[in-house]
This record gives sequence, C-alpha cells and structure tokens, in this order.
Amino acid sequence: FLKTNKFYLFFLLVMTSTVEDKSSLCSKFQERRFWSALKLLSNVLLWDGIVQEDTVRDLGLSKLLNRYLLLNLINTPPGLDNIEKCSKVVACLPERWFQDLKSGSTLPELLNFCQHLLQ
Repeated sequence: FLKTNKFYLFFLLVMTSTVEDKSSLCSKFQERRFWSALKLLSNVLLWDGIVQEDTVRDLGLSKLLNRYLLLNLINTPPGLDNIEKCSKVVACLPERWFQDLKSGSTLPELLNFCQHLLQ
C-alpha cells in the first residue's frame, strides 16, 4: 500500500493463473493498477533535475518500480503484454542516469528489473 498525497495505490498478490485470464475482474484490476503506477512512476521521474537525484531514484525506482511494478511484471505471462509493459517502464527512465555507466552495467536499483528482462 503506497500513499502519495491523496493518491492511493493498491496491489493484490494473486496467483498467475488468475491474471492469465484476461476477462477476470482480478486481471482487469491488476492491469488498471499497473498502468496507474506506471503513470505515477513517470510523473515522479519527471522531477529529476528539480529534486535531488537520490530522492527521485529512491521513490521512483526503489519504492515504485521494485516494490509494485515489478511484482506485476513478474506475474504477467511472457509475451507481447509483458514486453509492452517493460518498454513503457524503460521509456520513463531519464537517459542522463545512464551516460556515465560502463557498457553492460546498470543502476543498482535496476538490477531486479534487468534480471526480469533477461528472463
């Protein structure tokens, strides 16, 4: 449960079989929550350069991505749906965070997300 100003974000932990049935209410709920959380992540990361980078990375990556979005991604069956979601997450990330990184490395907060992409 994450409370950010009067915006509440709630994720249910459900069995993968329930989420695979796209017509189920649980699956539809999970989808709405994912896209709402992604929108929140996008908005949080827009504060990069205005608010201290450590604060933005902690809230955006450590809290939103690793605690909420990644749970949904892991429970989304492999396929186009999962690829689209991962692509949207990547599109939110500020490019300047990666300018000084060596090839093949990433931000520590993105290790779990990268492992999911490799799977």
